[in-house]
Amino acid sequence: MMILNKIVAAILPLMPQKLVWIFSKRYIAGRSLGAAIKIAEKLNSEGNVTTIDLLGEFISELDQAKKNRDEYIEIIEAVEKSNVIGNYSLKPTMFGLLINKDTCYKLIREIVAKAVEHDNFVRIDMEDSQCVDLEIELFRKLKKEFPKNVGLVLQAYLHRTMNDIDEMMDMHSNENPLNFRLCKGIYVEPETIAFKKYEKINQNFLLALEQMFKKGIYPGIATHDEKLVIGAYELIKKYNVPNDMFEFQMLYGVTPALRKSIINKGYKMRIYTPFGKQWFAYSTRRLKENPKMAQEIIKALFIRG
Repeated sequence: MMILNKIVAAILPLMPQKLVWIFSKRYIAGRSLGAAIKIAEKLNSEGNVTTIDLLGEFISELDQAKKNRDEYIEIIEAVEKSNVIGNYSLKPTMFGLLINKDTCYKLIREIVAKAVEHDNFVRIDMEDSQCVDLEIELFRKLKKEFPKNVGLVLQAYLHRTMNDIDEMMDMHSNENPLNFRLCKGIYVEPETIAFKKYEKINQNFLLALEQMFKKGIYPGIATHDEKLVIGAYELIKKYNVPNDMFEFQMLYGVTPALRKSIINKGYKMRIYTPFGKQWFAYSTRRLKENPKMAQEIIKALFIRG
């Protein structure tokens, strides 16, 4: 099956986009903002909150960064006028993080300030290892000015994550706790800096989550792994964590039955809701990073029609 996965991952970028969309539309909330808002409203009606994300990353020109800033401002204005209950996520490389970090900060600051006008929140996504220090630095600057309105993503498969949690505690207070989305991590990294084995990644995920609960950090528990969900339940009970001090998070279109079971327990669920014209690049890139997704493509094409 692994060989088949790799073959599908290799040929997918060469397929017609209409064919790829058959698979992708299950995981992407449309190619336009209007479509994304409709999906977000539907998710709200099912008991979820959302985080809206415009697809795109690793730009090569700063002119594109400014266009992305303008588009995010439009997104916030449109979403706040709608009935959507949710916040926003963004990737710093969309705003030139690896080209000019100061320009990137200024552009993202404008987006966060716009969200603050509506008493809302922006999550800074964590990207591959070359970006980690830069994105923590960016988060620090934004949190200093907007202590209640900005959060960060941490990746459990990185060896450094536990230390990163400890080092950022200087920004934490009971009034304005740190807010981290904790996920496994999807980028391909060397063994020298990242855990590779499933069991070790899961172990570090739960260690990091326990550390957050001990320190009063607000975690977004971002996983589709039932073992990790069960482990999270146990830690919530162990530390008697109130429901307003954590949430579960999932990707749009993934493990809906598990998602529903978490909601039925009375826990908050936030759905990462990506959309935009860059859907094709997003789909093919994610498939290259995780060839196991090919199994879902085969199901979408031949089982779901």
